[in-house]
Amino acid sequence: MAVAQCPASCGELIQGWILGSEKLVSCPVDWYSTVEVDYGSPRTDERPLSRAMVDQLLSHWRYPAELSKEIRIDICSTIPVAKGMASSTADIAATAVATAHHLGQTLDEATLARLCVSLEPTDSTLFRQLTLFDHNTAATQIACHTQPQLDLLLLESPATLLTTDYHRLPRLEKLHAHSASLQQAWEKIQQACETNNPRRMGEAATLSAIASQHLLPKPGFDTLLALVEECDLYGINVAHSGSVVGLMLDRQRHDVDYLQRRLEEKRLTEYWPEQHLLRMVQGGVELR
Repeated sequence: MAVAQCPASCGELIQGWILGSEKLVSCPVDWYSTVEVDYGSPRTDERPLSRAMVDQLLSHWRYPAELSKEIRIDICSTIPVAKGMASSTADIAATAVATAHHLGQTLDEATLARLCVSLEPTDSTLFRQLTLFDHNTAATQIACHTQPQLDLLLLESPATLLTTDYHRLPRLEKLHAHSASLQQAWEKIQQACETNNPRRMGEAATLSAIASQHLLPKPGFDTLLALVEECDLYGINVAHSGSVVGLMLDRQRHDVDYLQRRLEEKRLTEYWPEQHLLRMVQGGVELR
């Protein structure tokens, strides 16, 4: 038996046309999918992509395909689905690492990334370090070697959107139109990591969130931006292919209770009825 976990993401710090293709940097938070892999009969309610990952790994290491019928996958996750929180990436990446360990194998991050993108567009939460990632091909993996500490008040909407549906939207022209802004955002991400500056990270995320409004607009966005200014928060980030929004802050420095009252007073809770105070964490899949 083997158990592994992978974090969710509060949307993306940045996503857009960067260095010649659409790329992203995910925002890993302390909300996890935990996957246990053991010998046994497959569950009738298992998640299809996790089974596809097991089958892919068996082929990768040239095990008999029939072995899949003897491998049981149990997933424990409360990460909201289809809201831009990388729930699927967390499931399949943790499944891959748990399966590898169960079979006595190891997976490096580059191989894990290639395996994941072969199944679906993938978030960069599978990397231990914040990483600029080509989520469609895994061709680009540029790591930042440190990351500033910060918290997020994640705003959860009832609205859902499958990542695959987002990727069917005609968006190339708009992505190109905002490439200069996204290049600036990527430079700010690197500066934030080099100088341990959460405010610079917030500036980067806010640039990308504003650009995202032309692709997948969030309701009440201008009011949220005004609230960021009013409360002197670090910035705002969004799920570029989902519905969640993150208000970037420091729970020791900023008054979260006041912020939540203002969300209520401005009637933003009509769009975002659920809020979760989360910590931005290191990414990567960990064995447990």
